[in-house]
Amino acid sequence: MSFEYLRFYETLPQACAYLPTRENIAVVTDPALPLSTEQYGLLIDHGFRRSGGYFYRPHCRSCRSCVSVRIPVQRFRPRRGQRRVWSRNQDLTAAVEPLRFQDEHWALYRHYQHTRHPGEDMDSGDVADYRRFILSSPVDTRLVSFRLGERLLAVAAVDFLPQGLSAVYTFYDPQEKARALGVHVVLWQIEQARMLGLPYVYLGYWIAESPKMAYKIDYQPLEGWVAGEWVEMVKPE
Repeated sequence: MSFEYLRFYETLPQACAYLPTRENIAVVTDPALPLSTEQYGLLIDHGFRRSGGYFYRPHCRSCRSCVSVRIPVQRFRPRRGQRRVWSRNQDLTAAVEPLRFQDEHWALYRHYQHTRHPGEDMDSGDVADYRRFILSSPVDTRLVSFRLGERLLAVAAVDFLPQGLSAVYTFYDPQEKARALGVHVVLWQIEQARMLGLPYVYLGYWIAESPKMAYKIDYQPLEGWVAGEWVEMVKPE
């Protein structure tokens, strides 16, 4: 499989969502040509990501801060704090579900956005935005619900690709801070990939200067797509 059948376009500059003083330009695939799960698997191994039906890779002129990263599952060793999070959440059950609208998921998503990102674009309260962002996917995407008994605590949208799992987005109960649910969901995806015999978990873009994106370096070892190849990303001590 190659890129020969694809058409790529460059977006116009716009304000960067993570580094406000900079502009963002991306290379995107032709939205009129829907991609299969297998085709996206090829793209993600060349630094691309998906948002809804939109496949893109940063292509900024003077900035290389966005680094696509993945966890090599077999070599991953959780740190002490990550082991504590995993142990703390063993009372949760996880269920992999089809990609469909559920009122319970929507309510948790709204609560999460309003608490964690008040006033931002994702706090619009528009169910159509939620459907486009979470439920619109041309590839094999599933929802994973994490529950304490009957109570829904977290939901993760995950792409199931030929070579790994790709973490699309996670939202959770912001009142459950002690559980560190975002960390637990990543650890669950690593364990799930290991059980499925998949070599990687893709975490999207690591941005060292962005507090929202810098946490990804905590998962070691970590590989980043840099200058056209996957290289080891070492966390500074």
